[in-house]
Amino acid sequence: MFETILSKAEYLVWTFGIPVGGEEIPIVVIALLGTGFFLTLRLGFLQIRALGHGFAVATGRWDDPDAKGDVSHFQALTTALSATVGIGNIAGVAIAIHFGGPGALFWMWMTAALGMVVKYVEVTLAMMYREVEDPDDKHPSRGTVSGGPMYYIEKGLGRHWRPVASFYALVLIAVSLLGSNATQANTIADNLKAEFGLEPWVSGLVTATIVALVTLGGIRRIGRVTSILAPSMAVLYVAGALLILGRYYEAVPAALALIVREAFHPTAGVAGTGAGVFVATMMWGVRRGLFSNEAGQGSAPIAHAAAQTDEPVAEGVVALIGPFIDTIVICTMTGLALIVTGVWKERIPSVLELQGGDSSYVQAVEGGVLEKVETPERMEIRDGEPVSGIVRFAWHEVPVERLFVDPEHQRPFTGILYGQEGRAVTGEGEELARLYGLAAESGAPLTRLAFERALGPWGRWIVVVSVFLFGLSTAISWSYYGDRSVKYLFGGGAILPYKIVFVGMHFTGAVFAMTTVWRVGDVATGLVTFPNLLALLLLSGSVAAATRSYFQRRPWQEREKKATRD
Repeated sequence: MFETILSKAEYLVWTFGIPVGGEEIPIVVIALLGTGFFLTLRLGFLQIRALGHGFAVATGRWDDPDAKGDVSHFQALTTALSATVGIGNIAGVAIAIHFGGPGALFWMWMTAALGMVVKYVEVTLAMMYREVEDPDDKHPSRGTVSGGPMYYIEKGLGRHWRPVASFYALVLIAVSLLGSNATQANTIADNLKAEFGLEPWVSGLVTATIVALVTLGGIRRIGRVTSILAPSMAVLYVAGALLILGRYYEAVPAALALIVREAFHPTAGVAGTGAGVFVATMMWGVRRGLFSNEAGQGSAPIAHAAAQTDEPVAEGVVALIGPFIDTIVICTMTGLALIVTGVWKERIPSVLELQGGDSSYVQAVEGGVLEKVETPERMEIRDGEPVSGIVRFAWHEVPVERLFVDPEHQRPFTGILYGQEGRAVTGEGEELARLYGLAAESGAPLTRLAFERALGPWGRWIVVVSVFLFGLSTAISWSYYGDRSVKYLFGGGAILPYKIVFVGMHFTGAVFAMTTVWRVGDVATGLVTFPNLLALLLLSGSVAAATRSYFQRRPWQEREKKATRD
């Protein structure tokens, strides 16, 4: 019953749309891109005009240590980046290209370009309507500032909007506990088990302890940790990607041309879902783009609201850097690495666990597009291939052309494949839990393959370490987002119990399979997006007025003069 409800919710949030030119454009895509386009025009392409100023403010050259807030501009940015620069940059890009083809990366760029101005408006509003309390010596870890969509929805639109604000905060708590915490722990645990054979409960205990030590200290400790962690992990990963592009520099122009061409005329989706289907390619790009940079979701403004400044726009221009660094820089590095090395469309020797979450069954429909089908009870296989030839066993939803019983691919499998039971029986009666074959990779393993092919063992280590750091930093930052949502709904006394549950869910996520939780996270992400985007549109006039005032007054010049006098 839960799976049925989840599937329907996933359809309504991410698939249900409006017919345009014979294809259905999902409502969430129209809402995200439409809001970004409207705000871009209303603010005069601010994401271009103010990008340089945002970097200047983030350096701290105009910080005011006496201003209200808990962290500096830079620490607020790194806390938000720690939440957004994560598994989505490594695994999410690979998934988007796997299912939607190289053109999906173009739509990730578009999502980011429009997302920059969306995030600017979100954060400016969060600063305008934040709540600042006097320091509490008894509970210093609670912080003095609370802000985010729940506050600007209620304060900016009026108290009759409180139910909408409460709904937002409640769903965001679910995202913080599950989609941005348990799944991160699960990804780290899977990675460490695959690389070192470390049992999930051991890695879960280690990462849960680290998360507890950091998050229990509140936003100030989180800010100090992320101000070191975020830049370090980004530099490590981007440096590795740049080495790959340097080695394959001759292939970069062709890769960029392929990305643009496939964005509008997709033909090369490895999993078939994007082959020739424009909407599928666009959807994978937008969906992974939103998951990666979180623009429109309203989560990052919660971290930025804690910045020490009396100028809302000053923090807004710092925030628009986030999608630029996260998607246009880091995700592009990943995407180009996958394309220039050629791994995105290759099949590699793989162990095919018949009960694993990566196994499925597909069939080709009109135009050669692959469609996932219900797992069959039994399938007759002869000489490694299905006798029927219609429904095929798939790995990462890509058909495996031939199945073998040995890793060397010398003995083709002949027998019965019992799909629903997750087992295979040979003609001689031997029962198998796994088979072998050439299969397409996806997610973090695909990115690791690209780095390893180009850089050897060092490339593998860069991805392994990055997955660990990215996943850990995302969980740490998201604990604060849930923390502020809990405070909004239930008061400061509920923060410590929430943090204990958060750490417990982190450990649970490492130990148990999280396939369904990923889907819950996607649905919740879409659900919080709609009320947030509506608030941004209704309050955009206030942001436009504040923006004009800020750039006319140029308060940073006064700070510069004061610093010179001092």
